[in-house]
This record gives sequence, C-alpha cells and structure tokens, in this order.
Amino acid sequence: MSLTPREIVSELDRYIVGQNDAKKAVAIALRNRWRRQQIPSPLKEEILPKNIILMGPTGSGKTEIARRVSKLVKAPFTKVEASKFTEVGYVGRDVDSMVRDLAEVSVKMCKEEAIAKVNAKAKTQAEERVLDILSPRSTSHVGPKLNIEEEHSINADEAREDLRRNLQNGDLNNQLVEIEVKQTAGGVPMVSMMGPVAGFEEMASNLQESLDKMMGGGRKKQRKLKVKEALDIFEQEEAQKLIDLDQVQEEAISRAEQSGIIFIDEIDKVVSREGRGPDVSREGVQRDILPIVEGSAVHTKYGIVRTDHILFIAAGAFHTSKPSDLIPELQGRFPIRVELKSLTEEDFIRILEEPENSLVKQYSALLGTEGTTLSFDKDGLRAIAKIASDVNASQENIGARRLYTIMEKLFEKESFESPDKPAETLQVDANLVNQRLDPIVKNEDLSRFIL
Repeated sequence: MSLTPREIVSELDRYIVGQNDAKKAVAIALRNRWRRQQIPSPLKEEILPKNIILMGPTGSGKTEIARRVSKLVKAPFTKVEASKFTEVGYVGRDVDSMVRDLAEVSVKMCKEEAIAKVNAKAKTQAEERVLDILSPRSTSHVGPKLNIEEEHSINADEAREDLRRNLQNGDLNNQLVEIEVKQTAGGVPMVSMMGPVAGFEEMASNLQESLDKMMGGGRKKQRKLKVKEALDIFEQEEAQKLIDLDQVQEEAISRAEQSGIIFIDEIDKVVSREGRGPDVSREGVQRDILPIVEGSAVHTKYGIVRTDHILFIAAGAFHTSKPSDLIPELQGRFPIRVELKSLTEEDFIRILEEPENSLVKQYSALLGTEGTTLSFDKDGLRAIAKIASDVNASQENIGARRLYTIMEKLFEKESFESPDKPAETLQVDANLVNQRLDPIVKNEDLSRFIL
C-alpha cells in the first residue's frame, strides 16, 4: 500500500461525506504502517500502531470509514461489538475471538487471491473432467494400429474438440451429467448447544471439523447435476489441489499481524456506570481487551497470531460517558481521539447525491428495473434532507440512517405498484415529498414509530 494520506482521504470522499478529521486520522495511521515497513529491523519492531477512538453519534460514519479504508488497502478487517464480550468466568464471548475472527478473514482473503492465480488452470482441468464424462478419451494402443482404428481415434479426438467448443460456448450448460461429490456432515446441533461459553469457541470449531471428517468427510456420493454446476464444483476442487494451503495460511497469519484492522464498536458500553446498579464485568471486559491491544499471542487453528502491530479502531457514541472514563491502561493504548460531528441538513443533501453509492442512485437503479424512472429536483432533495434533520432533532439522532427510513416511506407506493404498471417517470420535487411525508412528520406519534 503506497497511497498517500491525501489520496486515502480523496478515496474516502467518494463514499463518505464530511468527517475530515476522522478520515485524516485513519489515513495517517495507515500511511504510518507503510512507513514502518520501509524501516529496517530491529527498530521496525519497536514502532507500534497508534490506535484510534472515534467518538460520535450513530449514523455519523464511524464504521463506514473503517470498513472503506480496509477495502482500499486490501487489509484483513473484522468488526466486533464490545458489548458482546464478558469477563472471563461469565457466559459470553471470549475477547480472543476477535483475533480468531481476523485470522479467518485473512485466510479467506489469501485463499481467494491464491485461487485467482490458478483459476485459468483450474478451469481447464475442470473442462477436461467434464469432457471425460461426456466423451471418454480414446484408449491408446500398443504396437501397430489398423487403419480403421487410426481413423476411429482421429474422429473421436475431433468429436471431443467439437464438444469442448460447445462446452466453452455454454451450449451444454443445461445437459445433465452424473458426478461424484464429497459428502459432508453439515452443521451438527450438539456444537451449538455448547455456546456461547467463553473459551469454547475454538473448541467448538475444531470439534465441528472433526465431526465433519468422521461423518462423511472422505465419502463420496453420486449426484446428477447440470453441466454448468458440475463445472463449478470441479473448478473449485481443482483450484484446491493447485494451491499450497500451508503457504496460504502462513501468508494469512503474517498479513493479519502486519496489516490487520480490528474495529471495536460500542466501546462506550463497557464503561462502568457509577451508581446505576450492578455492572456485570464491564471493567473486567476492559481489562481482558487490554492485553490484546497491548500485544499478546493468541492461538488460532491456523497458528499463533501476535497482536502487537494490529491496528485497533474503537468507536462509541459516548452519550453518557467519555473516553477518560475507560481504565487508564486502555486509554493509553488509544492515543488518537477524534470526534465526529452530527450531520446537518447540508450534509444530508450531499449524502443523497454525491457518494458513488448514494441513495438517489440506489433507488433509481432499484425502481429502474421495473421501468420506473426517478427524476430528482434540487428542492426535492432539500425537502428530504430537511425532514431527516428535523426528525433527528426532535427524536433520537440516528444520523444518515434516518434517510433510509424516509426514502423507503417516500417510495413505498412505487415499490409496491411498479411491477403491475407501465413504465413511468416520477418527478421527485418538494411538493411530492411534502405531500407524502407531511402527514407523518406532523403527527408526532406516527413520526416516532414510522420515521
């Protein structure tokens, strides 16, 4: 990853409106990773990532920034909720599971990359296997052949090549063939009965794999499938044979350690609340998270993952608490703190039309599949943004997520009726928006439950 911080922010601007401080902080943290890789050892090992706490209301873009930036740099990324973890000794998720989740993501990512490299060869070999079923190869003869046998062999080879062309053109996709497929045990109910007990997640996963092997992992059964489905199965099997799984796992562990990102959401939910009843293991969860963030070795089924250089991004609304309420040791491990701003009416207008995945483009594409064309006026977008801003101000502030409920209610009629109507163009202006949403907005009870 050689993108500069300015380039990273520029890429994030394509999908996320505003929140420049948060974008800059994440961009600098990522660039520092690249800088660290350019430094020779042993100093390189001493440079630790500067973890970040993002503070802001829900829907302000905290998770989206972390998720988009991980895709941008192709880094293993996992998102966990701090509120789901419990202190060791209580029933709940073990904090080590966040590192195991990251290892799983990293292995999947490296495996997909390895398969992509051998995809062409795997496809060729899969075609040969299907052709062997449709047209078995002619057997070779030892010694001199009769002319009639030679002619028959040539005809068989020509027929096989014709069949190959038909296969590659998709002409045989719907033809049925009988193939052998591996039989798996699938999900075993007794494993799910064990959870969610802290410390048993890894054991349950290993037990599941063992049961799969015992209950049919090596057995095969005959199935009749269409040629296209058989090709897909053969291609996956051939790709698995061509890749070195040990090398993939080794690369995955290294990538998780050096470029992995763990996003810990709802970190404010594990802050102790003085005088508000019993706090079951809140501070204990912080103390359990601490060694993971400080740097420790976590055992996974792919090997040991060291967390020293994993980047941790924590996020929380911090409505009733503040980062300084976290235990001092954990505070020290998150030196960068950024406050995200609440979204304004102008921000909502930009969110509606600027991002590459904007809601305007999404709804236009969705209803366009039914022949309905949406034409948005400036005043229509402003009316939608104003309603979103007003409802957030009068009720719970859920940020940009408010736009989803408003847009869904606005186009409810078209979403229901468009399959049964001829193609039409809908002009989305202020009059239409107010006509459809005003009765709900003005009725406080309806607004509270619907918008």
